[in-house]
This record gives sequence, structure tokens and C-alpha cells, in this order.
Amino acid sequence: MTAPAGTLRHQAINTIRTLSMDAVQAANSGHPGAPMGAAPMAYVLWTRHLRHNPADPAWPDRDRFVLSAGHASMLLYSLLYLTGYDLPLDEIKNFRQWGSKTPGHPEHGLTPGVETTTGPLGSGVANAVGMAIAERMLAARFNRDGHTIVDHRTYAYVSDGDLMEGIASEACSLAGTLGLGKLIFLYDDNEISIEGSTDLAFQEDVGERFRAYGWHVQHVDGDDLDAIDAAISAAQDAADRPSIIVTATEIAHGSPNKAGSAAAHGAALGEEEIRLTKEVYGWPTEPAFHVPEESLAEYRVALEQGAARQDAWQERFDAYAGAFPEEAAEWRRGVAGDLPDGWEDHLPAFSPDDGSMATRAASGKVLNALAPVIPNLVGGSGDLAPSNNTYLGAYGDFARDAWEGRNLRFGVREHAMGGIVNGIAVHGGIIPYGGPFLAFSDWMRGAIRLGAIMGCHSIYVFTHDSIGVGEDGPTHQPVEQLMALRAIPGLTVIRPADANETAAAWKVALERRSGPTLLALTRQGVPTIADGDRVREGVPRGAYVLDDAPGGSPDIILIATGSEVSLARDAASALAAQDIAARVVSMPSWELFAEQPQSYRDHVLPPDVTARLAIEAGTSLGWERYVGSDGEVAGIDRFGASAPGKIMMEQYGFTPEAITQRAAALVERVRAARSAGG
Repeated sequence: MTAPAGTLRHQAINTIRTLSMDAVQAANSGHPGAPMGAAPMAYVLWTRHLRHNPADPAWPDRDRFVLSAGHASMLLYSLLYLTGYDLPLDEIKNFRQWGSKTPGHPEHGLTPGVETTTGPLGSGVANAVGMAIAERMLAARFNRDGHTIVDHRTYAYVSDGDLMEGIASEACSLAGTLGLGKLIFLYDDNEISIEGSTDLAFQEDVGERFRAYGWHVQHVDGDDLDAIDAAISAAQDAADRPSIIVTATEIAHGSPNKAGSAAAHGAALGEEEIRLTKEVYGWPTEPAFHVPEESLAEYRVALEQGAARQDAWQERFDAYAGAFPEEAAEWRRGVAGDLPDGWEDHLPAFSPDDGSMATRAASGKVLNALAPVIPNLVGGSGDLAPSNNTYLGAYGDFARDAWEGRNLRFGVREHAMGGIVNGIAVHGGIIPYGGPFLAFSDWMRGAIRLGAIMGCHSIYVFTHDSIGVGEDGPTHQPVEQLMALRAIPGLTVIRPADANETAAAWKVALERRSGPTLLALTRQGVPTIADGDRVREGVPRGAYVLDDAPGGSPDIILIATGSEVSLARDAASALAAQDIAARVVSMPSWELFAEQPQSYRDHVLPPDVTARLAIEAGTSLGWERYVGSDGEVAGIDRFGASAPGKIMMEQYGFTPEAITQRAAALVERVRAARSAGG
């Protein structure tokens, strides 16, 4: 039966609600309440405002929609199914099950139409800010008078929990400073969290907070469809600043016994409560997952509208390509994630004649050498550009109404920086980087982890990578951070030994599109390795033989990373004077080395050479995988202190003399053990 015209909108809204209830109940796991309360605002946005094409989720000029409150995933999955994305109803029925495309929280790259992985609250907020930044950057770079090929908005559904998190405050503060007018948040203000009323811990006036950030703020009733529609239109007109629509909703709206309560936040409603709720909606209690034809038809209009919008955009792009063929080629290359032909020819090479150079300084030289030939390489640091050497000297700042700048001023906002970088990366068209001191990677860890889960082409540039930082003391001297970062699956950590290894590390970071890359760079100067060819070939393999024993038959292998590689080389020379043959292995990346065939790994670390000494100014935990039961680790298993960096290294045993003595004793011990064993 055809629904009366006046009720069709509410039927479409209740379709979202009942799909969400039924899916959570079938899984006996999930969060039904938020989708039930937020369904009206989602309906209005997706049927009246969102410019997208379900038949082509990768259309470059689509609007982005971020479900920052990832626990409300059934809201998004319902919308994706209803509007015609490649997400059939069977996937809704398979919610939260093994192998489904409807996991508990949305995952980028798994489900068509999911723009970013969300779940840890606040992260989607920062991602959305990154997407809005990417849109403004690309528009400034490519649009021309009479030819607009970049013109889309970023919408985000955010919750009370999102706005409690510090990362959201950091990101929204920056968004207001930048005046990102194409960023619009729909805030589901249902005043409920897992523990109960948000009044327990969250009593601030969110609207006033966002006004202080410089945002456009509106308040609407979450059940007033026309008011929501008008508010979104007003937000679109506020082109000089981002917007938040504070929408008063009721969690689990319609549920006789659980509406407005925490009981509907993180658990299925129960069969009886679902039956009662469907009766309130005037909905058939059976079968589950009922989708009225009229509702589906209303949502599926998105397919026709999306195709028409994309066709119109393609016509504009074709005209643009005719007028600006070089720019069009750059656009296609950036969207595809490809690098310009011959870009690697611009990587600088360094000589021992250049003297001692910090790898952070070498990184800055590499960045500025590549910036002219990789125009979509952009980034910044957490108020540390002079220390991180991340500033692109010829390209200005990205700022309000100065969107053409390529230097991002994140301010002291490490966690948001990580989330924004990831948002830029998943938006597409841009290769972003960002980073503070290595000790502060702890502030960014949540974002780094999500970047690894998503496989983002994000580049994290961390400096001041050891106790060599010196006088700033233990708060600024990383000890456990390198190993903690290596523990993140999918993250490639590279700690280069010198300027040439740094250049090679940047080559890896730019070419490695399957996940994020993190560079750990020194504050102090290190000698430059002369054999550039060996470095360029070795770094992409994670470890390589830098100096070998005569005849390739070492008594001991010295394995080192970063600034400790030069220390290992000095120790190897001293050991030679004692008739101990040492092989020096530079191991800038565990992850890259682990990807090599076993034959190569055995070539670098011959199994029969069991006297091995790993040398790294960080925790010794983990190095046992490379030194084995006979080997040892020259590491640091306590915090640092405040003193000049050279003194710190001496006090912690990182001198040629100390390493030589320890290596010689290790060789003697291993030889004695072998003799005793016959």
C-alpha cells in the first residue's frame, strides 16, 4: 500500500530506525539508540543536501560524510544500503559478523561509501577537518576563472562523546582559526553516554564553546525536519567559517521503556522492546528488516541524482582539461596517488665533505628539494617547524583566505595533527606529512594507529629521537617510543643513520602507499656515509651490510640504527685492531627488513654468526629477535636526565670505547661457550 504523502518522510526515517534496531538485535551487539534518535537529521542531509553518487563512491568532487560517532555505525550502513551503495540488505543482516562489510565501527576501504575509519571518539572530527583542508587546498590549486572542478563540502555527524575528547577540541579550534566554511557538523545532542546523563561529566554550553572557536552555531529540534533543512542551508551559506548545528534529539526515540536512557546506548533493545517500539511507529512487527518499497524508492533517487551530478562535473572537468591540460594531468595524477615522472632525480645526495649533519636538517633539505616537483606534498608540525625542519620555504602558509599555501600551522595540537593528516590522506589528491618531537608521539599514537588501520599514505616526521636531545631532560628524551611505534601493525618506522639514509627514507615514504611511514630523526649531527649507492639500495630493504669483515666472515655483527650507526663503525675499527672482525649492519627499518625474503635476511644476518650486538639509544625490549640467545643489546631501559647530549651518550655507554669493550667481551663469551660445548 502506498503511504500517504504526509507520512512518507516519517516512514523513510523509521526505516533507518527499524533497520538499526533489527541489525543490532540480530547481532546481539551494537548501539541502536543513536541511529534511532539521529535518523531525522540523517534523512534530511542525505535526501536533500548531500552531493554524492552511490554508483561511484570514489567520485573526486563528492561531498564527504564522516560518522565520527562510529558506534552509531548502523545509521551509516542503513543510509548506504538505502541510497544504493554496493551494500546489500544481507550485509545489514550480517552486522558485526565475521567477513561482513558491516563491522561494529565503520572501516575505510572495507565498506563502499565509508570515508574514514571511526570509533575512537573525536578522531572522525579531526579527519573531517583534514578533509575540509584538502578541499580548500585543491580548490586553490586547480580551480580557474570559469572552471571549477573542486567544490564540495565535508559533513560530520558528531556526538556528545566526540566533543568531550581533547582531539576534537584541538581540531575544531584550528578549523575555526582557518575559517573552513565548507565544514558542517551535525551534533547529536542526546545528552546520554554509557554511564548515564552527560550531566555527570559534561555540562558546558557547547554552542558557546564553538562560537568562541569562531564557528557558525545554530540550535534546532531534532524532530523538526524543516528546521533541520533550513539550518543546513544556513550553514552552507556561512562561507567564511565552519558550522555546527546543535540538534536536540532523544536516544532510542520511540522506545516505550528505553528512550532517553543509557540502556539504549550500547546494547540491543530486546525482542519485546523492539515489538513495542515498532507498534509506536505503526510498523509491522514482522518480518525483521522490513523495508517499504516507497521508502527505498525515495532514498534510491540518490542514484539518478548522483549520476547526473557526476556527469555535470565530468563535463566541467573535460572543459577544464581542454583549457588547462597540464593542470588536468596533475589533477589526475594526484587523485590516482601517483608521483611525477623523474621525481626521484631531485633527491639530494650528500657527501662526507658536507660535514656532520643532523638527520632532521637533511630531511628539511630533502623536503625543499622535492617540493617543486611534487606539488601535492604538503604538511607542517606541532608548532615546531624550525626544530622539525618541516617548512617548505617557497610555498607560504595555508591560512584563512590564503588556501594556496602548503605549510600547515597545526599549533601545539599533536593528536589533532595526526588525525588531520589522516583526513587529508583519505580525502585524496594530497600527500600530507606532520610531526613533533618523537617523545610526543604518545600524544599522536591514537591517530597513528588509525592511520595504520586505514592504510593511509600519511607521513609522520619525528625529530629529537633519543637521549641525544640533551638538556631538555627525560620529558623530551624518547626511550620507549621507537619500540612502541614498531609494535603498531602496518606502520613503517624508519630511523636513518645519516643524510643519505634520510633521503632514501623519504623516497620510501613517498612511494609506500599501503600505509603510513614514520621517520625518526636526530637533533644532533651525524657523519655522512660515503657509499651513497649502497645506502640507496639498502634502506628500502630495511637493513644492509654497511661495512663487512675481511672475506665476509665476521666474528661479530654490530646492528645499529640512526645516530648509533656511526658509533658502530668506530667500534668496528677498534675491534679490528684487536683481531676481531666485525660486520656493521645498518637497520633503519624493522618493518622493511621483515618484508625481505629469508635468503636476503640470512645474507645480512648469517645464522651461524651468533655473536651479535644491537646498538640503539632506546629500550632493549624487542631486539632479542635479531640478536638471539647469544647476543646482547646496548640499549636504554631507564629514563634520561638533563645534561648536554654528548654527556648523556657517554653516561649511558654510547661511546666507541664502551661499545668496543662490550663487543669484545661478547665475542670472548660466545667463543668460550662454543669451546665448552665441544
